[in-house]
Parts: sequence; structure tokens; C-alpha cells
Amino acid sequence: MSKDSRLVYSTDKGRIRPEDTAPAIPPPGDGIVRIRRETSGRKGKGVTTISGLSLDNGTMVQMAKKLKQLCGTGGTVKDGVVEIQGDHREKIRDALVKEGYTVKLAGG
Repeated sequence: MSKDSRLVYSTDKGRIRPEDTAPAIPPPGDGIVRIRRETSGRKGKGVTTISGLSLDNGTMVQMAKKLKQLCGTGGTVKDGVVEIQGDHREKIRDALVKEGYTVKLAGG
């Protein structure tokens, strides 16, 4: 083997992960979920953003789905932030408090 080659698969071990690549873990936070209403960059359309959820990507998508169904609207997950179309801060706060999260309504 040359110096630049690396083993990516072995028949006895399966797929080999490079040593420097660790599984994705959520970024550490202060444990507070922040809910804010934003309109910047959205042509005046307001969205409710939920940040500070320390969840992995799969669980974050499931949480977003649950919140979208609660509000009866669309939304997405971008860069670890759940975006729900419209102003649903109160509904989302009540739902997250019931699930045991510490929630703050941030912004105006």
C-alpha cells in the first residue's frame, strides 16, 4: 500500500470509518429552547423558528413533523433549526413545555 491509500472496506470488518470522522452529535447548548418569529429574508412572510433542541437529525425531523401537524402548516429543518410557517409561538411553546423542555419566547 502506498502512503496515500487508505482502507475503506474490509471483508471481515465491513465499512471502515476514518479515525478523524466521528458520528454526528448535536452541538452543546444551554438547555433552553428558543422560539422566535422571523421575517427577514422571507419577503415579509413570517415563520416561527425553534432553536436549541439538542436532538440528532432524525429525531429533529420527527419533532418538526409533530409540530407541523399541531399547527396545521408546513415547515422544514435547516441547520439544526426547525422552521414552521406562520406565527405559532404560543402553541409550540405549550407543546414543548408538555414534553419537558425549558422554553423561552425570544425576540419580538
